[in-house]
Amino acid sequence: MKFISGHKARFGVEPICRVLSEHGCPIAPSTYYDALRRPPSARGRRDGQLKRAITRIHQANYGVYGARKVWLALNRQGIAVARCTVERLMRELGLVGARRGRRVRTTVPSQAAARPADLVGRRFSPPAPDRLWVADFTYVPTWSGMVYVAFVIDAYSRRILGWRAATSMRTALVLDALEQALWARRDGRGSLAGLVHHTDAGAIGGFNRSSQHLDHGGVRWDAVGSNCRTRRRVHVGSGRRIGRCGRRCGHRVGLSPRVRCSGSSGG
Repeated sequence: MKFISGHKARFGVEPICRVLSEHGCPIAPSTYYDALRRPPSARGRRDGQLKRAITRIHQANYGVYGARKVWLALNRQGIAVARCTVERLMRELGLVGARRGRRVRTTVPSQAAARPADLVGRRFSPPAPDRLWVADFTYVPTWSGMVYVAFVIDAYSRRILGWRAATSMRTALVLDALEQALWARRDGRGSLAGLVHHTDAGAIGGFNRSSQHLDHGGVRWDAVGSNCRTRRRVHVGSGRRIGRCGRRCGHRVGLSPRVRCSGSSGG
């Protein structure tokens, strides 16, 4: 309905409905006109009242209140509303609160960087351990500054196999967590054949390459440039090159080429 209303002045209602119907979105002009005459729903009327109250509270507090404080203020005034509703309506109104410190983005997709194909396809229920590892990293604000935490989780058991914390987002943060996961599975209980290591498509500096580690457990080295102090490049089984820095990992574990790398689109 919004699409038709936004373009009817240029094309007309009937031609728009005809073209939409021809492309698999059947709609009659009478449906559009009926929607215009239909009175707003109870939820729509309620949202309108809440939006006015939210805007009033947000402006009365110099625009510094976030969703939580607006929600508390509404309930103190006797307006019973869920916090998630306040968050949704504030997003629609474009209202945000004051935020201490700088905003941090830990996942910045890079369109130019090569990445492995997505081997998982949103299927995160493997039949056994060591079939799918998922990895990510996040940040935690502390009194001494921002702390970044990387972790590797077995999707079957939900066990955290490796993790690392650091005060900066560098390649070694993710690789050290993966190295710990590889060492945690050195007890000889099973094979890592067919294991898929899945990450998103984050890219900050050299992160897009280092987070797509490993295509195999045994790696070989040659010296190249990276954005880290100790500069190396890993040749993986698929032929891709993965930048990394710091200590060696896979070849010290003594693994053969068994681990495949997977990446999703990120966000």
